[in-house]
Amino acid sequence: MSQPLTREQHLNLYYYMQLNRQLEERMVRLFRQNKIVGGLYSSLGQEAVSVGTASAVEKRDWIAPMIRNIGALLVKGVPPRDIFTQHMAKYTSPTKGKDGTSHFGDLKDLHIVSPISMLGDLIPVMTGVAMAGRYLGQNIVALTWIGDGGSSTGAFHEGLGLAAAQKAPFVLIVENNQWAYSTPVSRQVPVKNLADRAVAYGIQSSIVDGNDVVAVFNNTKYAVEECRAGRGPRLIEVKTMRMRGHAQHDPAEYVPKEMFDFWKSRDPIVLYEKFLTDNKIWDAKTKSELDAKIEKLLDVDQQFAEDSPMPPPEFAAEGVYCDGCHDISAEFKRPMSEVTPPGSGIDITYKLSDFPAGMGDAASVLKSANGGHSQHQKPQQKPQQQAGAPRPVLHANPARQPNTVQQAKPAQPQPAPRPAVAPVPPKPVPPIYPEDEFVEPERAAEPEGPRVPFGRGPKDKAFRDTAEAKVYSRVQKGRNSAAPANGNSKNFTPKSPAKNFSKSGGAKSFGKQGGKSQGKGGR
Repeated sequence: MSQPLTREQHLNLYYYMQLNRQLEERMVRLFRQNKIVGGLYSSLGQEAVSVGTASAVEKRDWIAPMIRNIGALLVKGVPPRDIFTQHMAKYTSPTKGKDGTSHFGDLKDLHIVSPISMLGDLIPVMTGVAMAGRYLGQNIVALTWIGDGGSSTGAFHEGLGLAAAQKAPFVLIVENNQWAYSTPVSRQVPVKNLADRAVAYGIQSSIVDGNDVVAVFNNTKYAVEECRAGRGPRLIEVKTMRMRGHAQHDPAEYVPKEMFDFWKSRDPIVLYEKFLTDNKIWDAKTKSELDAKIEKLLDVDQQFAEDSPMPPPEFAAEGVYCDGCHDISAEFKRPMSEVTPPGSGIDITYKLSDFPAGMGDAASVLKSANGGHSQHQKPQQKPQQQAGAPRPVLHANPARQPNTVQQAKPAQPQPAPRPAVAPVPPKPVPPIYPEDEFVEPERAAEPEGPRVPFGRGPKDKAFRDTAEAKVYSRVQKGRNSAAPANGNSKNFTPKSPAKNFSKSGGAKSFGKQGGKSQGKGGR
């Protein structure tokens, strides 16, 4: 079982959560100054998830962050300047300015796999990393994250099924932040707890408060230890809240204000500051020193990023293909004789003892499929009346029943029924999360008429200049007027004659008359 955290570990959790938040707040300001050239996806309110899970793995372990896991990058050793320059697409960034978001990693030293935009694909990738580490004898654990929306992708199920079948040392963190872009979890899946999906794969799972960084750390640490001991994989659902929109362009107006208010009162950093104070792990001086350390580091790294140059134009053609820029070789931590013939040879003849109880016994399998009967045994059926035999006539009055039919045995006396006890009504359970109390209002019927293309409204100049806009505007005005008496709808076809682009002196005619082409230049 995991050991209690030391004072240094407790302070490190606060340091990285606060560093995560302050770094993102600065990048929001840079984004509004048009200095962030790529997308910016905030993890406000989810810092405990990234920091708590990444702090539970060791240096040798591998992680694959998603777009809201900047805290995990910081814990693993990525300096803030790399995150600044990466989002600003500077030449000093890890990708030399060829990417404007968090698509970068470090395979050699930090063991970080770059994010993949196709949600769910990191699960089979990290399953492969975990299996490769076991093959090489590295005794590593692979860990990645997925959102509640991404848990509905095919890659999620395929990857998790592979990890379960191979018993890979793999930990999956499902970030249930209540919203998949603008879709609430309740409208996406029929289960309340996403961790319940692990049962279908035969793996262990747990649910943890994602705003309690200590609980997140302890649960992840236990899962990592179990996987390292060969009892993987593991799934952990962390319940938290995305306190901003999907990205900076999304104001998240679809989220009820009451939901934001509830989760704001459960801010992970505020809760952890109270925990450190109540348990006398720090004092005001220690907090001030940590905050000043964070401020100084971010000042230096942000200035470095802003002063860094943009990539030169000729660099666009470089690095498209790998031309020997790095070596790819396996790092064995075990004798190769264990994984090469003849040492790796196994007997592929299966025996009955290789199967779970009852699964290798053909008779048991067939008996189970036959409704509990063996292959040659048929279910007992009621005896049928012989052909030609007279059917007895049954009378309603038993006294008049003929002797040819045996009288039914008298019913055995039944014990007196117990007096009914009034059931105790269960105590009402208050909802854990405010979304349980919400009743979605009925949606208004969609108005008739032409549909406005997604992202283009009547106020958009590019839309006003199109033919669709004119039709849309007339339909809007026509809704307030009565329909014609004859029931015919308005005709929006222009009445002006079409323009004639023919030259004076006779236009070319492409029709045939009398087998000859008419007009100038006809052949």
